[in-house]
Amino acid sequence: MRKTPFWPFVFVNRQSGSLQKMYSHKCKLRFLSLITIALSVLVSCTNTHKIVQLESSNSSYRVKSLVMHFTAVNYERSIDFLVNEGGGVSSHYLIPMLNDESYPKSHIEVLQLVDEKERAWHAGQSYWQGRSSLNDSSIGIEIVNIPECIESDVPAGFIKPKDMCIFPEFEHKQIELLIALSKDILARNPDITPTAVVGHSDIAPSRKNDPGPRFPWQKLYQAGIGAWYDNDTVAEYWQLFNHQSPSTGLLQEALNIYGYAIDKTGVLDRQTLDVLGAFQMHFIPWQVTYQADTKTAATIFALLEKYFEPQLSALMTQYQSESAIIDNFTPLTSQLNMLFLASAQGTQHLYNGNRASFLAIANKGTLTIESTNVISADIFINNQKLNLGNVFTQNPAKPQSLSIAKRTQNRINSLRVENIRASINNTPAEIAISIPYPTINTLAMLNSMRPKVDFSKLDQFIQNDISKGFPGASIVVVHKGNIIKQQAYGYALKYDEQQRAVNAPAPMTTSTMFDLASNTKVFATTLAVMKLVDEGKLSLTTPIAHYLAEYQGGGRDTRTIADLLSHTSGYNSEVQFFKNNSPFGDLFFSQDKVLTSEFLLNQVPFSNARRSTQNYSDTNFMILGLLVERITHMPLDQYVETYIYAPLGLSNTLFVPLSKGKQAYQFAATELQGNTRGGRVTFDNIRSGVIQGQVHDEKAHYSMQGVAGHAGLFSTAQDLAVLAQLLLNGGGYGNVHLFSQYTINRFVHPEFVRDSMGLGWRLSSPETRWHFGSYASSSAYGHTGWTGTATVIDPELDLAIIYLSNKKHSPLSEQGGRLQFSGDQYPSARYGNIMNLVYEAVLAQTAVK
Repeated sequence: MRKTPFWPFVFVNRQSGSLQKMYSHKCKLRFLSLITIALSVLVSCTNTHKIVQLESSNSSYRVKSLVMHFTAVNYERSIDFLVNEGGGVSSHYLIPMLNDESYPKSHIEVLQLVDEKERAWHAGQSYWQGRSSLNDSSIGIEIVNIPECIESDVPAGFIKPKDMCIFPEFEHKQIELLIALSKDILARNPDITPTAVVGHSDIAPSRKNDPGPRFPWQKLYQAGIGAWYDNDTVAEYWQLFNHQSPSTGLLQEALNIYGYAIDKTGVLDRQTLDVLGAFQMHFIPWQVTYQADTKTAATIFALLEKYFEPQLSALMTQYQSESAIIDNFTPLTSQLNMLFLASAQGTQHLYNGNRASFLAIANKGTLTIESTNVISADIFINNQKLNLGNVFTQNPAKPQSLSIAKRTQNRINSLRVENIRASINNTPAEIAISIPYPTINTLAMLNSMRPKVDFSKLDQFIQNDISKGFPGASIVVVHKGNIIKQQAYGYALKYDEQQRAVNAPAPMTTSTMFDLASNTKVFATTLAVMKLVDEGKLSLTTPIAHYLAEYQGGGRDTRTIADLLSHTSGYNSEVQFFKNNSPFGDLFFSQDKVLTSEFLLNQVPFSNARRSTQNYSDTNFMILGLLVERITHMPLDQYVETYIYAPLGLSNTLFVPLSKGKQAYQFAATELQGNTRGGRVTFDNIRSGVIQGQVHDEKAHYSMQGVAGHAGLFSTAQDLAVLAQLLLNGGGYGNVHLFSQYTINRFVHPEFVRDSMGLGWRLSSPETRWHFGSYASSSAYGHTGWTGTATVIDPELDLAIIYLSNKKHSPLSEQGGRLQFSGDQYPSARYGNIMNLVYEAVLAQTAVK
């Protein structure tokens, strides 16, 4: 049956019942016809039985929500869409805008288009607080407001990025009338709670962005409409979450409790970021980042405390439980945890039992001992008997620490336990012994040690370049567990964005943090993968699609984790997602992490067949970063910072450091004019000033919001020395165990045909002398970074070299038609030179000994 269209009229005054605008003549005729029909019905009902009313308590009002929209088009088109047949949508009310040439009046009149008892078609596919299809249970208000959006145009079959929009302010009179109208609606519909006054973007976050970030939700709250938070409560949660942020799963659960349609996946997936954006537009409109930061989390929890306190209690219990796990997280402790036994008769195997080996640094080390039913025993370190004193007679069950420094040697040491005597006969006797992994001796500890290694040639080499304009560097050399060289040279900040030397350059220090660039690949992503492999959570030979189900089609089904790590997957070197004038054009343009992730997993094509060649590619490690996030249900930065760096005490190794309490002056600066290459490059949102404390890499910064598997990690030379020593130790450091020597061996073994690349790690070979120098052993491995960073770990010499420079913090020039950073032209920018000078100094000292 064809419906009679609604004709716009001024809002009905419910108290007087009068209309301030009359129906058209056509409507009058229809109205009279309806009266005639109604009278006939009444006459026909006079012979029916009388209906007795008995009011049930099991009922409620139909309307549960009030939904705000903007029209996105002018008044004339709004009427066409909302009123005339064919538009397919409607709303209960429409509030026009005076600054609209299509609006015919000199003052704003609120128009009622659908009676509140009727169902208007304004919500579409929607959800809020347990209810879907909100057309059935809500009242919709459309406000004429027209954002300017740049629509992304991509071919069919490709993922469309979010449109970029500029949102105008709403007119003061519009909001004044909206407040009056909303109060009237709330008075008639008492089941609409404050948290059920929402925007279209709240109930359909993946489809809609209205009423946008300029809608004055706080002003409505101050007028008694809708929900808002208390600033003091937000501050309390913000302080709490800055210590330990809630997990992604907990954040999803909190948003769901408030009302949003969101599944608890534990992953910052598209649905989650869409909901976060909608929430931010409503409650933090000055900070719409679509990202899960602590301010957003604090705001959600503050709202829950105010409006959903019973549900908050369980949520906070879960938060405290998660925080306790992280705070008390202790990986498998010590390199040696062994139980030594004696039989009930006190006898034991002489040569096949109660023996073990462990790593140590000469003249350093401790042993922890506990015993049960033991009166005496003999313990030997390197065949030297320990003086145990009364360790077995006073509090034997309490762990007691003994120094073994006088008996340890570098690398492999032996432990032997003999003559265990039981204090009670015919009862088993046992001794538990643990020995932690070696930790490095700092330079301060070694000042008294002689002779020192002579690094004067290295110092002169770098200082000579500094005097000529090379910006700066920091180096740490670890040999046999000792830091034998730690020094900073030059300046962390030397030039301004005009490529001029600043008046007061900031000196480089040993605590200066550096943008590690591609060293992120090994010291974040590869370490994370090694840990997951060691724990049995990840298999190197399993197809990627086993872990990332959407990684399908186009040959993806056959690619394995090892293919990504060894750069044999077939991907090109990179996709410049951050710019819309890349070789791929607009097809893969993205400055949004979720969209970039979808491109990586679904659409970036291969340039070569699997394992047909070894082509170094950032794409491989961007996918590996997503893989770590999927398996751990945590963002990459949160996982490595919580489960790798924090247990080791590395507080200066982190992603997006400026958002985590660090200040720009603590970092070595990189490029002088952002990513513009001296003004020669441009794309949307490009940085143009000196970069300091932000990741330089464009894909990481613009397309992944600073956290990516290929770049984004910052650290100091000394922090990286700890990670290098962990690897030299076979996977542990102090009382922290991350993975086994077996796992390390698998990752640093040559992969594919070339012998210069393992799994993640670059390997020493004739092909990589530019990196490792001429003296590195065949067992050495490490990586480099575009910003000027290089690392070498050489197990054969028990040596690690961490060399961090900011060579890109230098003026640009064109030579032979190519752009060149002046910092790249200095000998100190060539890593092989530095490594050779370090090796020569160390080998010379070794020869003297």
